[in-house]
Amino acid sequence: MICVSLSGPSRQCLALMKGCEMVELRLDLIPDAANHLRELFGGKVPTVATCRPGKLDLAARRALLEGAIAAGADIVDIEHDADAWLRRGLIRFAKSHKCRVMLSIHDFDKTPSKKALDRLVNRGFVRGADLVKVACQVNSPADAARLLGLLESGKPMVVVGMGKQGTLVRLLSPRLGSEFTFAAPKKGMETAPGQLDRRSMERAMARIGQLVGARGKS
Repeated sequence: MICVSLSGPSRQCLALMKGCEMVELRLDLIPDAANHLRELFGGKVPTVATCRPGKLDLAARRALLEGAIAAGADIVDIEHDADAWLRRGLIRFAKSHKCRVMLSIHDFDKTPSKKALDRLVNRGFVRGADLVKVACQVNSPADAARLLGLLESGKPMVVVGMGKQGTLVRLLSPRLGSEFTFAAPKKGMETAPGQLDRRSMERAMARIGQLVGARGKS
């Protein structure tokens, strides 16, 4: 499944939702989100509510995310190392509203060792995650293999490779057990390093499917 990551004015996000099988709404990048939460999260398209640190303070982020959960978000994305008040409060609120909690681990410089990754993933589930997202900068084929190897556990996860060498991880992870992968709605609208646009990702994933199918018949 491809989750399209949306930003910009709410009206633009609502238009871009059409035809998507799943969307991530980047509340920190949707300037008028607070006034349109019911429209953004109350439709039929499954939604992930995300509000990254940087632009808003803790209280504003928590209020936005709780509003999104109350409006019908299917998943709330919380940084695994977020302030305890924010993280614990949102987890309690999400569970009370039957919204799944995704604790996300980011490393924008490197892919940590397998031991370090396993420790972080386990900590995420101990802290109350329903699924754990791991997004790391991929600097070598070994990094990509290490990230994809996390899916062998069978635990509910989303695995993302960042940077040019992370593209393969983005394309292969759903075939290996990642619940979904991320894409931009169009070229030039990326919200993370290494994101492909939706159409390019669909074509690449279809091609991989054809190659796998052809190999299986040979």
